[in-house]
Formats: sequence, C-alpha cells, structure tokens
Amino acid sequence: MSLGTSSGADRLVVMARGLGTRMRKADPSVGVDDRQSQVADTGVKALIPIDRPFLDYVLSAAADSGFRRVCLIIGPEHTAVRNYYTSVVRQRLTIDFAIQDQPLGTANAVAAAETWAQGEAFVTINSDNFYPISALSALRTLPAPGAALFDRDSMLAGSNIPPDRIEKYAIAQIEDEHLSRIIEKPTPRQMQQTTCNGRLYLSMNLWLFDASIFTACRAIGKSARGEYEITDAVQYMIDKLGQRFAVARIDAPVLDLSSRTDIGPVTQKLRGTEVNL
Repeated sequence: MSLGTSSGADRLVVMARGLGTRMRKADPSVGVDDRQSQVADTGVKALIPIDRPFLDYVLSAAADSGFRRVCLIIGPEHTAVRNYYTSVVRQRLTIDFAIQDQPLGTANAVAAAETWAQGEAFVTINSDNFYPISALSALRTLPAPGAALFDRDSMLAGSNIPPDRIEKYAIAQIEDEHLSRIIEKPTPRQMQQTTCNGRLYLSMNLWLFDASIFTACRAIGKSARGEYEITDAVQYMIDKLGQRFAVARIDAPVLDLSSRTDIGPVTQKLRGTEVNL
C-alpha cells in the first residue's frame, strides 16, 4: 500500500481538449458580444474573452498558489490555444503542450501528460473551471495522491452554477480524512449516508496525482458514455493499487464556464481580478 509522498507540487496539467458542445450551442436569449460569440462558436472555452481569455484567470490563480510549470492538454486542431500561450507575456509560468489526439475522456487526457510529468507529482484541473486559490494551495501541499472536495452549501451560495445542476453533481465519500469513493448520481439515501460532519462534499475534478495515475489510466475501460473517465482511474487507484487519497475540504465555490449562459455571470464574478502569468 502506498502511504503517499510529500509533494509541494509545482506542476499543473490543464485539460483543454474538450469539444465544447454546450458552448457551441447558440442561445439567442443570452447577451454575449460579437467576439465572445465568435470564440464560443469554436467551442474553445479556454479562450472565451472576459477582457482577456478565461484561462488566463485560471492560470494566474494557479501561479498565485505556487504552481510554476503548466502543461496544456489540447487537440491537434487547437492552434489558436497554442499560438496564444506561446506568445503571451509570462513572468511566473512556463507553459508546455501535450496532444490528446481524440476527445476520449478525462483519463485519456491525463494520460497524454505522462512524458511531461517526468515521474513527479502534479495537479490536474479543467480549463473551464476557475478554482479558488485556497483550494489550489491546499491541494498542492498534500501528500500525493489527493483530492480537493467542495462543500455543497458553499457551491450553492457562491458559484455561478445553477442549483439544479449542483444538486446533480457526484458526491465524495470520505473515510478517515481520505477519499474512499465518488458516487455519481447519488440517491437521497446515499446523500444522507455520505455527509461528513453534516456536510456534503462534491468532486470538481481537482486532483493531485503521482505517477501511479498513468497505470490506472491504462488499466480502465470505457465508461457507459464511451469515454475513459478520470473518476474511474481514481477508483482503480484506491481499489486495485491500494492508494490512499488525502483530502482537502474546501468551503469556497468554483466558477464554471460550460455554456453561453455562464459567460455573463462569470464575467461579473471575475470583474476586477488581476492577471499575472
């Protein structure tokens, strides 16, 4: 059984390969400007302009949290992302790229970073989520592997994500301050039984991994959705590899930029946020 190793991770893997299907969907009722509409049409959520590309805010928060080396997982067609992050002025971050040839799921995306990781611990995030600095800072200093889990009440109070979406999110089962299971589509009974000190905790795809994640990503099969899911790889690590996932419990919200309806609320919440890459 792995007992974990001290990480102090400064490597960050950003999954930016998705097709952006929901973002591509036009919505005449949503007020977005011409430039935002043009980028939304491409589905590249990382580049949605909120004064500057959304991913800039995500990466700036990561740099504030102590990360210095970034790997963007992109598709071979994502030349706009590569061109922008190759040329943008950076003082705190080095940015590299890894290619996920086909959008085959989050575990397949993480697997694309194996060579770049060089056997070191790293944190993985979504490119369409803005995570609080408190969560990024807490996670990177945990023993690897680990997970940041988010208090559902804090998400309901402070996120731009509608309550009906949050209430359908997978919940985390915590035992002895370690993650034991992610429960997708939980029943009311499961939610009642899975509270931790009276609170429910959600997984928002914020993970700290060591090199064993790559073994798990290769071992799992496709999910019912036809994708290789990072949650399945995590469960494989726990059940088959004997890994213990340390937990950072976070009482702060995550912002989500999945569709055009999210652009306005996210813009409001990020207004005045300074960016320093």
